[in-house]
Amino acid sequence: MRIRLFAQLRERAGADTIQAELADGATVAEALAALAQESPLAELLSRLPVRMAVNRELVGDDTPLRADDELALLPPVSGGAEPHVRVTDAPIAPARITDLVRRPGAGAVVTFEGTVRDVEFLDYEAYREMAEERMAVIAAECIERHGLQAAAAEHRVGRVALGEPGVVVAVSAAHRDAAFAGARELIDRIKAQAPIWKQELDGGEAHWVAGEVVGLPGDAVGS
Repeated sequence: MRIRLFAQLRERAGADTIQAELADGATVAEALAALAQESPLAELLSRLPVRMAVNRELVGDDTPLRADDELALLPPVSGGAEPHVRVTDAPIAPARITDLVRRPGAGAVVTFEGTVRDVEFLDYEAYREMAEERMAVIAAECIERHGLQAAAAEHRVGRVALGEPGVVVAVSAAHRDAAFAGARELIDRIKAQAPIWKQELDGGEAHWVAGEVVGLPGDAVGS
């Protein structure tokens, strides 16, 4: 299969196109996993969020591939301040989220980690597609409201152990006041408006954490 690379990926691989051998019926996720096991792209793919396109159409991880398909890996684009958001069952690396929002003109970067405390673990459940769409809208509105240079947010689903982050948000801005305000609004609105639920387990007893009705756009806006 032909895989096209751009920007940092092309530079790291030393070529704009590479060939990969995959099993019949392999998915996009399996193609990425195969690439991530091999140098020189392994380290970069571990920390760089990429979108995938098959035959010039954006696709998801579970899209099956054919031998004559063209798979393109697309790093974050340079124009504008499009936020990065993701709901994931993989551990979140806060340093990676912070790196996503660093900009030359950003004099302030604020990162917030919401970690599991007081209980053995939390089980998170989400309406994943809706949660990611809602998080993207919230992040974009925070960028505009506070004049942020960039914003990123990732939220876990599945089991998260004591001390591990269940949610991480990061923002950058020219000055600290805007960065602190933007980060506060971003996490507050994600908690109020994204359809994500959590169940606590402590001492063998499990219960769903009480919350509020999922907020409408414009609700729970910080100052």
